[in-house]
Amino acid sequence: MAFLDTPFDVNELPQGDSNYELVPAGWYNATITKAEIKSTKAGTGQYIAIRYDITGPSHQGRVCFGNLNIKNPNSQAEEIGRKQLGEVMRAIGLARVTDTDQLIGGSLQIKIAIKEADGQYEARNEIKGFKAINGSQPPMPAQNNGVLAAHVAVGEKVATVSTSAPPWAKK
Repeated sequence: MAFLDTPFDVNELPQGDSNYELVPAGWYNATITKAEIKSTKAGTGQYIAIRYDITGPSHQGRVCFGNLNIKNPNSQAEEIGRKQLGEVMRAIGLARVTDTDQLIGGSLQIKIAIKEADGQYEARNEIKGFKAINGSQPPMPAQNNGVLAAHVAVGEKVATVSTSAPPWAKK
């Protein structure tokens, strides 16, 4: 048993407004707020677990989760996961990822579907697609020594713009 230093009265505690209803199927703007590598339950593979916080056009503040298989003994599952990772990277404008932290802060559109309940699980949201938010920049085409470079035509001259990470990436 552990005694609390301060007694808590339920009438003095804030009430939550947690909503556990499913997000309706459709496309939503979202920001990646967490991304980490985890081992599969069997311990034979790895996936990137991603948290997406919805920013609009409705259901702002709601959260959805998705997993992207990056190593799996089932080659089809791994191929699907890697295709999805590529879609996420293209949607947020990354040409190369070496750390899951590079995904954090990226904004994109996610397609949410509803997976119907089965005997084992309740109905739940699943993420079925990824695309850039209108106006997002595509990934830079060239890469040299970890520095991304793009050539931008300005009138008759060509300028080279370089950056080592997208603006939201941690430094």
